[in-house]
Amino acid sequence: MDQTILGTERLSKLFIKFTIPSIIGMIFIGIQGIIDGLFVGNIIGENALASVNLVQPYMQLIMAYALVISVGAQSIIGISLGKGETEKAQNVFRTALILLVLASVAVTILGLFFSDNIALMLGANDALVEGASTYIKTISLFVIFVSAMFLFEMVVRSIGKPTISLISMIVAVLINVVLDYLLIKKFNMGISGAALATGISYSTAFFINIIPFLSKKSSINIYKGKFAKVEIFPMMYNGSSEGVSSISNALSMFLFNTALMKIAGESGIAAFSIINYIAQVGYMILFGIADGIRPIVSYNFGAENNERVQKLLKASVIVNIVIGVIIFIIMSVFSKPLINIFLKDGKNVLEMASTGARIYGLAFLFNGLNILISSYFTAIDDAKSSIIVAASRGLIFIFVGILVLPYLFGINGIWGTIVFAEVVTIFICYRLLKKNKLSSVNSECKPVVR
Repeated sequence: MDQTILGTERLSKLFIKFTIPSIIGMIFIGIQGIIDGLFVGNIIGENALASVNLVQPYMQLIMAYALVISVGAQSIIGISLGKGETEKAQNVFRTALILLVLASVAVTILGLFFSDNIALMLGANDALVEGASTYIKTISLFVIFVSAMFLFEMVVRSIGKPTISLISMIVAVLINVVLDYLLIKKFNMGISGAALATGISYSTAFFINIIPFLSKKSSINIYKGKFAKVEIFPMMYNGSSEGVSSISNALSMFLFNTALMKIAGESGIAAFSIINYIAQVGYMILFGIADGIRPIVSYNFGAENNERVQKLLKASVIVNIVIGVIIFIIMSVFSKPLINIFLKDGKNVLEMASTGARIYGLAFLFNGLNILISSYFTAIDDAKSSIIVAASRGLIFIFVGILVLPYLFGINGIWGTIVFAEVVTIFICYRLLKKNKLSSVNSECKPVVR
């Protein structure tokens, strides 16, 4: 398989070929976090679960710079390959890889030497600071592999090899399960064991995804290309919406954790972490579809296959709506059984999380469209619109909601904040799509930066 199939193969077949591996791969990424939650919550305890949740903004920040570079590179590489500009695509790949390595070294140093300070900044109290600091210090050892994994995993799909990405995720999760069991349960390594398992599993995914790029016959490989300063700004600008999304997630989690600590203490944060684990599976499915179609959209946008872009987007919208409704029903009907999986005791946490999950589930009636439209704008190099969507659902209206709704509805206002943000964003998406008319996608959405 090579990248030319993106512009010639039947769309329904392409959709399945690219989105199914992407969905499964994203679910496996989500499962990695859930596995940690299961082992930490059931074996170590409630405070350990809260400590790991407090660290998530730090993890989101790592993903932020990795995604800015990786998604920006993937979109430009896809568009360049669609135009037949292989040399430019190779230069973008080399530039992205060098930037990721440099950024990862800086983050690793911060995590290793300032873990206590970072934990305190994230809101850890005396009961949680040691666990949070331990997780930060341990996971920082693997930052370079985690970051580079995103680049190779995304670009491997742009060169027409989505199955490699899928295999890497499956193997990584299996390794994570085995290591969590051994390090946490058998060797009693606690939170550091959970961080080690996660770091090693992501590193394994990196080594699998790099394999196609070791061949000089590949259209994109590690041997060709040069560091091109001229590509840095377009690449980072185009991928900035993904960075905004990750940074927004980090800041919103910080806001949620701070509000919950004031209203419900450690139990509130534990409840929030369980809801996040459950919702994560739903998010991974929706993100899987959005990520899966992105290389197809980028290639056809570059090749000016306007009709294929339209048809693919419309089909993806329908699929995401159906999936969102199903996830909403599951979170509404089966909230307690799902939450019980993560708890060995704690009736208060169970009731709190059960109510929260039912409210949170409403967001899935809207967020599938928001996620898809943001990714679509990134794929056609319309970074401005993508940033607006990502910032609206992930930060701006989260901030507004968290300031107002808890004072009106107590802890239920915290859960309702996510629903509020997604509902407002859906109207913004409609306005942006109306402005960038689908029938004129190639004429109105020309690359923003060149």
